[in-house]
Amino acid sequence: MGKIAQILVFVFIASIAAIVVVGYAGNQESVTVHVAIGGRAKHGKQVILQKNCGSCHTIPGITGAQGVVGPPLFFFSRRTFIAGELPNTPENLVLWVRSPQSVNPNTAMPNLGLSEEEARDVAAYLYTLR
Repeated sequence: MGKIAQILVFVFIASIAAIVVVGYAGNQESVTVHVAIGGRAKHGKQVILQKNCGSCHTIPGITGAQGVVGPPLFFFSRRTFIAGELPNTPENLVLWVRSPQSVNPNTAMPNLGLSEEEARDVAAYLYTLR
């Protein structure tokens, strides 16, 4: 087999592998989020309901969450910044939902008294919002 044929075979196999990985990853969204931040999206949804976050925010997937005080959280995982202050990273999101005044003392976002685990779970849920 010539050099060009070997390269074409390699590119073909690599392309197929990439398609398979992307397809698999698309079905493993919550697993990926959990690994990235150690949170459980399903539990995060429950925390969001319990803390009544929907009274201020519109949040996809949360029944009755149609608040207009805070920003809507559609496509949260695609955002560049959190609260206009922090780069959108898992660590920064956990910090923000746990202690918003530590990021911006004048924010209207209340401190909800979330534990580290609850904050990671809420973050995991928000990162499923694509």
